[in-house]
Amino acid sequence: MWHTAVAMPTSDADLERAMERKRPEQNAAQLRSTKADTAFAVLFAEHAPVVWRAVRSLGVHDADVEDVCQEVFVIVHRKLDAFEQRSSLRTWIYGIALRVVSDYRKKAHRRYERLVDSPPDAGTRPLQEQTAAQKQAWQILDRLLDALSEDRRRVFVLYELEELPMREVAAIVDCPLQTAYSRLEAAREHVQRGMAKWREQGHVP
Repeated sequence: MWHTAVAMPTSDADLERAMERKRPEQNAAQLRSTKADTAFAVLFAEHAPVVWRAVRSLGVHDADVEDVCQEVFVIVHRKLDAFEQRSSLRTWIYGIALRVVSDYRKKAHRRYERLVDSPPDAGTRPLQEQTAAQKQAWQILDRLLDALSEDRRRVFVLYELEELPMREVAAIVDCPLQTAYSRLEAAREHVQRGMAKWREQGHVP
């Protein structure tokens, strides 16, 4: 039986030509990788400040915010190719952030239960232009938010602080629109009652 002969490189020139034939595929792969990295860098620059602020308002302690945000974007990077565009990219990223924060809070709750009898004071927002009263108002708001159920807190933060449309909020937290409004109303009542009590004590933010 006859076998088809396979030509093998017989000189440095032949080997170089063989390598040249492989380079276009390698270069194309490198180009795609570079484009993907650039696209992710743009995505990160656009969404990281928002995610940072949101996870802080959702109850992540100041010392852990950076780690939680990093975990969010590690997941975003890993799953970006599988993003099906059934929602906006922003909605999808917020959804990931909520799940990461939820896992964090469960672990943090167990950790702080073991370490302290009462939760530590929430940190102030890192804005130098805030007055002492404004900083205290944010501290009070943090404590009021900590007293909310996770479902109500999510809706309040996304709608009132992040200023997202309610339809998007409902999509992010995966609940009917009317349910989202009900959670918002309950959260507002709790926050307004707490802030009113604080003002009655002579504080004006």
